[in-house]
Amino acid sequence: MRSVKPLAQLPNLLTLANAGLGLLAISKSIDALALGVAHPQFHGLMESSCWLVMVAMVLDGLDGRLARLLGTHSDLGAQLDSFADAITFGVAPALVGKVMLEAHGLGHPRLNFVAAAIFSLMAVLRLARFNVETDDEDDHKSFQGLPSPAAAGILIATILMSLSLQGRIEIEGGQETVVGAGLSILPETFRIEMSVFLQHAILFLLPVIGMLMISRIRYAHGLHALFRATGVVSLARLVFIVLALFLAPVPLLFVLGYAYVLYGVIQAGLDRRKASAETRKVA
Repeated sequence: MRSVKPLAQLPNLLTLANAGLGLLAISKSIDALALGVAHPQFHGLMESSCWLVMVAMVLDGLDGRLARLLGTHSDLGAQLDSFADAITFGVAPALVGKVMLEAHGLGHPRLNFVAAAIFSLMAVLRLARFNVETDDEDDHKSFQGLPSPAAAGILIATILMSLSLQGRIEIEGGQETVVGAGLSILPETFRIEMSVFLQHAILFLLPVIGMLMISRIRYAHGLHALFRATGVVSLARLVFIVLALFLAPVPLLFVLGYAYVLYGVIQAGLDRRKASAETRKVA
């Protein structure tokens, strides 16, 4: 046990790093708004903000598992995790979304604020409800309500997809990425229209995803579902996912994010329909 003590605070450090990345994402999005959409650094700053939130999602998935592995899970760590999530997956993505709207002159400043506030406040409510109703997050294989990291992920993936369609972020070493080359096949008018559509969709997504977070719709634990299989199957699945993310990270995250959200909604509808049918049979 003594050899573990020097590592006892590592999970909490990962949690604080999660919060730090959220704060940095907020800072970069504010810098982008100050420069304006016409500035050559705007899209790079927005992309950085988005990926900082995505990296924080990885840290959020690791800290709890590491705490359990080291046997250092504590009430302090659980509360710290919730506060960090409120910043990184509640405030940061909402602000990045608001900046995207404001920079492109979409919506109205007050309306944009209300939409962003709904997302952030619903994330806080969801985290508070989770703390009250749950003893140990790692013991649960599913959640009631859309998890805040997933909510942040779908919003951020939408923003990244909009930026990719514009062709501003799919450049690496002076050359187009694989995704950029693939998107260039599409007519430029179509790509621009889709990018603008996704920008407008942010105003709709902020409150809708916020309400999904406090809903009673059941969602599977993403990491548990991913690593449920053991041995070669689990390892092969992980390898394919990593390679796909390396090849086309933005489209993959975009598709997986919406698939995850819609699966929960559709499954809830089917379960409600089945329960209603069984009630009618009994009656």
